[in-house]
Amino acid sequence: MSPTARGGLRTGSPGRAAPTGGPVSAYERLWSTDPAAWATTGAAWAGLTGQVDARVGELVEAAATLRGGWSGAAAGAARTRLDGLGAELAVIRPALIEVDQTLAVLAARLAAAKARLAEAVALAGRAGVAVDRTGRVGADPAVPRPPERLGPTVAQVSGAIGGALAAAAAADREATGRLSELAVSAGAGWVAAPPLWRPPAGAGPALVARWWGGLTPAERRWLVLHEARLVGRLDGVPVAARDQANRLLLGAHRAVLLDRCRRSRAGALRGTVAAVGQRRAAAALAGLDALADRLAAGPPRAYLLGLDPTGDGRAVVALGDPDHADNVLTYVPGMTSDLAGAAGELGRAARVLSRCAALAPGAGTAAVLWLDYDAPDFLPEATRSGQAGDAGPALSRFQDGLRASHDGPPARQTVLGHSYGSLVVGVAAREHGLGADALVFVGSPGVGVSEARELRVPPGQVWASTAPDDVIRLARPLDDLARGAVLDRTPVGPVARLLGGDRHELWFGRDPSDPGFGARRFPSGRYGHTGYWEADNPALDGMARIVLGR
Repeated sequence: MSPTARGGLRTGSPGRAAPTGGPVSAYERLWSTDPAAWATTGAAWAGLTGQVDARVGELVEAAATLRGGWSGAAAGAARTRLDGLGAELAVIRPALIEVDQTLAVLAARLAAAKARLAEAVALAGRAGVAVDRTGRVGADPAVPRPPERLGPTVAQVSGAIGGALAAAAAADREATGRLSELAVSAGAGWVAAPPLWRPPAGAGPALVARWWGGLTPAERRWLVLHEARLVGRLDGVPVAARDQANRLLLGAHRAVLLDRCRRSRAGALRGTVAAVGQRRAAAALAGLDALADRLAAGPPRAYLLGLDPTGDGRAVVALGDPDHADNVLTYVPGMTSDLAGAAGELGRAARVLSRCAALAPGAGTAAVLWLDYDAPDFLPEATRSGQAGDAGPALSRFQDGLRASHDGPPARQTVLGHSYGSLVVGVAAREHGLGADALVFVGSPGVGVSEARELRVPPGQVWASTAPDDVIRLARPLDDLARGAVLDRTPVGPVARLLGGDRHELWFGRDPSDPGFGARRFPSGRYGHTGYWEADNPALDGMARIVLGR
């Protein structure tokens, strides 16, 4: 902004430092801060975990060498010392991840505060009032007007600037407090006794959240380090702790997939089944590596909330911190989704998140890929609802966990299902209830109910879109297709029946995009079954606006 622009800084522009020797106001500090630099610094701290792992590995190898060629009391003492050094180094890893998390949250909140400040200055420009270098708002001499007309605008701009500065100050205080506590704990040597009680198997997220909230910081860190598998999977535990625990397990998960690859290669000469197993194991390993690359990248920072390399593989990953967001999207993908393609599915969530940022840069939004179910691999599986029914309790519990661990005023929670994933969402909402403010279905084969009101969310908060050329429109009920195959005797009869008949009924009930279903519809361009996230498809904008509640 020009130094002489109306409504802008009459004595300086955003990002320009104060005159040499003069005090720097909070307004100027926020303009000049670089949120991306904080995120980069955090990522550098997290990157040190690789060096720690390498040093621990060297100590393990040294201890193994000693066992093979040295015995006696001195050898035992040396091995004990090496083991102790390795344990001390291993303790550092979650702390490095925690620094990264803290600085990533700080960066995101500063970016949102800067966006709010920019909106306030733009408002001043449109209203014809001036903002000086310290953030004070007043009359612009170049725009004379009666005081009674100027007063409300000055108050509005002043309030907006004050809100942005307050948000930045709160983010700074919280990050400072968290880092200070972390430093004190590190100085104490990370020593803590383990908690005496654990939540029983099947405990609800609310109970888990109360248990976690009653632990000391030292007890929580002990659990993250020593019981990572427990912490990483517990809905109701804060996102940051789950992310730390699951990142500590990445090496073990990769080892599982490497073993699968080795065993598959060893059996490759025994037939086609072994060859298929080898390809699937290699694809899953490549998928895990791609996911690990995204975990190391940003912004926004990714949080690993769940990972299971067995079977087709499962993953739950958040972009941005759901525990501190104003809006949270949970995206449930459909048929053929697995660990091999998790990074690609996460990219769809990222596109919605990016559009949300463009529409509301001052709002805090996070997006979660929820791939914690066994998605159908082939079309015959996808015509049955069993896998969706099996997934329902886990999705419901996950959403309750997001509610339980959220810090601050409740976020707007939106759950989005694509294709078979829309059935997962619908069944979970109908049978178990979802902690959601809105449900969104795209490319749906039906969601297991006949009317939107059966989904147990606030009225007017069920949304649906189906592209005009989406083949899912041809998904007729199986009994309808069977009748067509029996009754139609001409070669074109089954096809005509497929394209005709009751177009409202799909595989799993009434089409949610049909007016009679009762959902609010939003448009999609002609992008087929998988193109709802294309940049110029109006469906992408529609999904983002629903997430933001607009």
